[in-house]
Amino acid sequence: MTLDSYRKNVTWIVNPIASAMVRMRFTPDRCTIIAFISSVVAGYFFYRSDIILGTLFVFLNAFFDAIDGSIARVMNVASTRGDFLDHVLDRYADIAIICGIFAGDLCPWPIGVFALTGVLMSSYLGTQAQAVGVARFYGGILGRADRLVLIITAGLVAAFYPVEFAGLGIFGWLMIIFGILGHFTAIQRFTHVWNDLKGN
Repeated sequence: MTLDSYRKNVTWIVNPIASAMVRMRFTPDRCTIIAFISSVVAGYFFYRSDIILGTLFVFLNAFFDAIDGSIARVMNVASTRGDFLDHVLDRYADIAIICGIFAGDLCPWPIGVFALTGVLMSSYLGTQAQAVGVARFYGGILGRADRLVLIITAGLVAAFYPVEFAGLGIFGWLMIIFGILGHFTAIQRFTHVWNDLKGN
C-alpha cells in the first residue's frame, strides 16, 4: 500500500489522539462500528448526489478506521477478535460507499460494479494469503487508505468543480481507476502469494 507504508511516520500524531479518545471512553470496537455506520451514511448521501455530506462521512469512516488500531494498542487490548470485526466491517464499508456512488447518478452502474469487484478481490487476496499459510500481505499499488483519500479528494473536487470528460464525471473516472488498479493490485498480491507457496 502506498499510504500504509507511512503509518509509522505519523505515530507521533496518532498516538496522542488515540490516548485522548481513550480518556473519552472510546474503545477499538466502538470506533470500528462508528466507522462502518459512517460508511453507510456516506453511501446514502452519494446515492442522493449530496457529494459534500457523502465526502464528510467518508472522512469520518477513514478517521475512525485509522484510529481503532491505535486505540487498541494504547489500551493494550489488541485481539484477533477485534481484527476480525475490523476486516469484516471494512468490506461492508467498501460495499456501502461504492454502491452508493453507482446506485445514484454519480457513476454508471457497470463501471461501479467493475470498481467493486476490483476492490473486493484485492482485499480478499490480502487476507487469503494468511489462510493458506503465508503471512497476511497488503502490498500492491492501491490499498484501502489510498482509496479513501482518493474518494475524499474526488468529492472535494466534484463538489466545487463539477466537470465531465467523455461523458463521465469525476466519480465515474474514479471508479474506472478503482477497477483497473484494484484488479492490478489483486494480481500483484496473487503473484506474491503464489511465489511464496512454491514447493508447498
